[in-house]
Amino acid sequence: MTLVHIVLFKFRADVADKVKQEFLTQIKTLKSLPCVKSQRLVVGGPSITTPIEKSKGFEYALVSYHEDRAALAEYQASSEHERVTGTYFIPYKEDLVRFDFETEHADEAVLGF
Repeated sequence: MTLVHIVLFKFRADVADKVKQEFLTQIKTLKSLPCVKSQRLVVGGPSITTPIEKSKGFEYALVSYHEDRAALAEYQASSEHERVTGTYFIPYKEDLVRFDFETEHADEAVLGF
């Protein structure tokens, strides 16, 4: 089983692009954490959804993979995760959506595991 962790990020309107770019650079470093399965963590944005209104103002997304709930909890509690989110997102945050789910064993091959 693999646990999929999805986060959508929305910055306040007054946040400069330079801040957002530093956030992207820093959050990508989390893929090196041992609790990220096979270092599979992808961050992207800004949204290219059309029409853009369907994105509801969320600009960036993160998708990461974890072995199980314990590994996700380890990821969330890590000092690196705390540093990156606490420094590069929380002070600039307008909103955030998080969605986590466990895959079925049959879907492991689709994910490349």
